[in-house]
Amino acid sequence: MAHTHKSNRSLAKRIKITGSGRIFKRKPGQNHFNAKNTGPEGLAKHGFKESPAAFNKSFQALLPGKGIAS
Repeated sequence: MAHTHKSNRSLAKRIKITGSGRIFKRKPGQNHFNAKNTGPEGLAKHGFKESPAAFNKSFQALLPGKGIAS
């Protein structure tokens, strides 16, 4: 029986992979100490941003078989 690699579940829950293979993730440190932010700063923290291409290679190793674009 062929060995299949498990994907890293903690990473899989924190990122989104589009159909074309692009990776979107939240910036770290966006959930605490937000009271001091202005309105536009708080709104800028919402949502996902595309991850840098430098991370894609490490994400591919942790999420085998997900079709991540390089």
